[in-house]
Amino acid sequence: MSHSRPTIRDVALEAGVSHQTVSRVINGSTEVLPDTRERVEAAIQTLGFRPNAIARSMAQGRTNTLACISPNLTDYTFSSIIEGAELEARQQGYFLLSSSAADAEAFQALVNELVGHRRVDGLIVINPYIDDRYKSVPEDFPMVFVGAHSRDLAVCSVSLDDEKVAYDATMHLINLGHKQIAMITGPMLEDCSCDRSDGFMRALEEAGLPVDLSMIIEGNWTATSGQDALLSLAEQGRMPSAIFAQNDRMALGVLHSARDIGLNIPEQLAVIGVDDMPLASYFDPPLTTMHQDMPRIGCEASRMLVGAINKTADPCTQLKLSAQLIVRQSTQTKGGD
Repeated sequence: MSHSRPTIRDVALEAGVSHQTVSRVINGSTEVLPDTRERVEAAIQTLGFRPNAIARSMAQGRTNTLACISPNLTDYTFSSIIEGAELEARQQGYFLLSSSAADAEAFQALVNELVGHRRVDGLIVINPYIDDRYKSVPEDFPMVFVGAHSRDLAVCSVSLDDEKVAYDATMHLINLGHKQIAMITGPMLEDCSCDRSDGFMRALEEAGLPVDLSMIIEGNWTATSGQDALLSLAEQGRMPSAIFAQNDRMALGVLHSARDIGLNIPEQLAVIGVDDMPLASYFDPPLTTMHQDMPRIGCEASRMLVGAINKTADPCTQLKLSAQLIVRQSTQTKGGD
């Protein structure tokens, strides 16, 4: 043979069959006799033939490609989720394309390009309710939402159990004896911010502590919003003994402002966050936080999406993952006092 790389016709010649029969074997057709299949598979092994993935996917009516759309590709949480999704997609025999959409209009354009032109077999959408992008989701197309419930839409979803995460974080502060606890939320348009607020208030109510709405400040996930929130409380003369920040970056902002105004952590102000960022243990002081396994969220999203594509999964599955309390010095001194 003169080919540097064996072709489907080389396999057909080696096995003594037509190239159409080789194609049926490669694509898993049941319309091939067992002994014929064995000859073709032996020829494939002998020649070291590797099917053309693009041609094979076209024959199957699939691209073997998934897409993940997130608000941006720089946020640590999003990038960690995408990494987990990509690794699992590869295990399942799919490629994963990652793209960002800063707003609903950009999201709509991406959906039109990816779905309208059938460039992918399914979509993973991170933070679908950050704006109106959820209104652009195509009907009857395999899709998984990440970081939010599917609400009234027939869409699978994977998220952190945000209500329980906030409840556990707040109970940690309550169990340390704190009675005046403030909360800094993420944007209240997002599901996770609302769920974490519910968990916070449930913990206070179960402990018999009043819910003081003046101690709840809306942030925007940035460290700056955490700084501003603590300074606002200080200016109002409503300094709590503990703060639950709905993510680690806002908690870092609180630690920074606390140092600027001379508050000792944790003696005068205990602080807990959510995420367990890689640098959380290097904050000053090291941050107590709720650790969430973000790569696993992405992994579960890819696995669920492949199940939806193959119609082997419930199209409305909603999976919630738990988080682990990591106690460090922002809520307790080294001696645990």
